[in-house]
Amino acid sequence: MRLDKFLKISRLLKRRTLAAQACKLRAVKVNGLEAKASKQVKEGDTLELDMASVYLKVKVERVPQGPVRKKDAHTLYSLLEERKKDWREELWE
Repeated sequence: MRLDKFLKISRLLKRRTLAAQACKLRAVKVNGLEAKASKQVKEGDTLELDMASVYLKVKVERVPQGPVRKKDAHTLYSLLEERKKDWREELWE
C-alpha cells in the first residue's frame, strides 16, 4: 500500500493530500530514510512523522486490504514514540 494512503487510512494524518504534502516536505521517513508518497509500506516498517507540533514514531503492524473503521484504525500501527513540540524549543536550537 502507498505511504500516503496508509497514513490516511490509519488516521495518522487527516487527508491523503496532506500526507503527500508531508512527504514532499521531507517530514515523513520510512525505516529512517526520507520517503515519497508513492513508497510501498509493508508490515514491520517504522514510520517517523516530524510535523510542526508533534513527532511520531510508529511501527506498521498490518496493512489493510480495504477500508478500515475509525475505531479499528489504531490497530494498524503501534506507537513507539510521541513527542509534543513547543515552538520555543526551536528558538533555542
